[in-house]
Amino acid sequence: MPRNQFERMMFALMTVIVTVHAYVFYSLYVVNGATLMSVTGQTGVLKAIDAMGGVYMLGHNLPIWAVVLVEFVLAYTLEVTVGSPFSFKIASRIFDMKTTHPFIFETAIICATVTIMCPAMSFLAAFLYYPYYEGFNIFTLLANWLKLVCYNFPFAFFSQIFFIQPLIRTCFKAVFRRKSAVAAPSKA
Repeated sequence: MPRNQFERMMFALMTVIVTVHAYVFYSLYVVNGATLMSVTGQTGVLKAIDAMGGVYMLGHNLPIWAVVLVEFVLAYTLEVTVGSPFSFKIASRIFDMKTTHPFIFETAIICATVTIMCPAMSFLAAFLYYPYYEGFNIFTLLANWLKLVCYNFPFAFFSQIFFIQPLIRTCFKAVFRRKSAVAAPSKA
């Protein structure tokens, strides 16, 4: 897995690219899709978003690409500065990297990352998607945050464990192939 800072940044980039798209899809289609369609009277989620003039974020309707871009920048920044470093430290406190099977250690890192990133990104989402047209109330923000954590945590945990991380690790290994031990010179 990543052995230096450049590789860690690339691994985080690959993870965030897949994760942000998965979570935007999950949020728009699975969590809010029925509501969007019923409010607008449309038969599809994309049609409902178009009818609304975009996705409501920061008090304005923005196109989906802008939503993905904002969430990507926030998620990548948070992953690189907080998620990755602290998840490795948490996993290292529980397991010894040298004696623990790599699969167990990597799973511990994934679990720690989800435990850090899900509440943090859910808080940012509660702030970004807050219904500012109703006026600001800290209790509404906290209630929305708790609701988002409850929606997002199971999805985050299972998608990271069973889909996203295996995909990213496979792609990472393909891109950053390690040279095997130097072969012994053959006798001629």
